[in-house]
Amino acid sequence: MITVTTESFDEDVLKSDRPVLVDFWTEWCPPCRMLAPILDEIDAEYGDRLVIAKLNADDHPEIALRYNVLGYPTLNLYRNGEIIHQIKGAKPKRMILADLSPHI
Repeated sequence: MITVTTESFDEDVLKSDRPVLVDFWTEWCPPCRMLAPILDEIDAEYGDRLVIAKLNADDHPEIALRYNVLGYPTLNLYRNGEIIHQIKGAKPKRMILADLSPHI
């Protein structure tokens, strides 16, 4: 799992050779905290096929605004610089994997 910033987003996410799941989160968001261990598990299991990146939307609001992320947590899946799937809100691991499986 990586942490991305405004400065590193384009290089780490948009130019990645693997799909990148970006977790837009905030410190004050309880569902974001609930989602964190689930993303850790997915990273451990699928890290060879998928990059998981965390972006603190309070610290880097420019990126959240660029992609019209208005609620947290929001998970955007990027491939070749484009959003190919979006998941809004905290969901169980099995639901996240069901959403991601066609793309990874």
